[in-house]
Amino acid sequence: MKTMQMKPNKMLLISFISALFGLALLVGNASAKLTVEANHDVVSVNSFYHGSSVSVKGECDPGTDLIIKITAPEHETVLKEKGKAGGILWMNVGELHFDNTPNLYFLRSSKKVEDLIGAAEADKYILGLPALKRHIKIEEVGDDAEKAQWFSELVKYKEQYKLYSEGSDQITFADKDGKHTYYTLFDWPYQAQPGNYKVDVYAVKDGKVVDTADSKVIVQQVGAVKYLTAMAKNNGAMYGIVSIIVALVSGFGAGIIFKGGGGSH
Repeated sequence: MKTMQMKPNKMLLISFISALFGLALLVGNASAKLTVEANHDVVSVNSFYHGSSVSVKGECDPGTDLIIKITAPEHETVLKEKGKAGGILWMNVGELHFDNTPNLYFLRSSKKVEDLIGAAEADKYILGLPALKRHIKIEEVGDDAEKAQWFSELVKYKEQYKLYSEGSDQITFADKDGKHTYYTLFDWPYQAQPGNYKVDVYAVKDGKVVDTADSKVIVQQVGAVKYLTAMAKNNGAMYGIVSIIVALVSGFGAGIIFKGGGGSH
């Protein structure tokens, strides 16, 4: 009776495949199981719109920290540079062009970003305002000190309109039905323009991003707002006539209210 012997090369191949399979299992177990869902994936802008709120929630592995980021597509932002003309009057003396700038930048983290990851990891995913500063390019600025100054002015400008926000310790974790969940809430400003916004969630462990998940928030105009915006873009003359009529009707209505209220004494 013959016994079958496996060739050395074939045994080596099987051992190599088994090792790869075991490594894949280890990597899979080390990665966080991460999901994300935004409650208002569509924000409708109508005549009564004054902003909204967007919650971000999902599941994650216990023992991982989270960083949640919401951003608008990057574009160029232009700010007016003020200075004294002739050393006397303050006025616009030039423009600053900020490239790679998101119109909206929200960040929430379970701990301070600098306590979770290093600068290289933060720069890779543009996590935190220092990383955003290094990511943005300012054409008219030559040194780092001047760039830091003007980036600070950009952040102040965006924060004034509630378009930039960064905070830590604002993510709530819970265990429910055998699942480890997270939740956070963003105040959504009415100044956020219609468009698509990306929601990114990063699971962090031992100073590294070990998993990511993403979703989206769509801001869109509806009803009369959408109609008037399209009219202003496509038929400026008609939009001007409608605006005048609305102003006249509003003034007439206000006059009736004050007259009925006994404005004179």
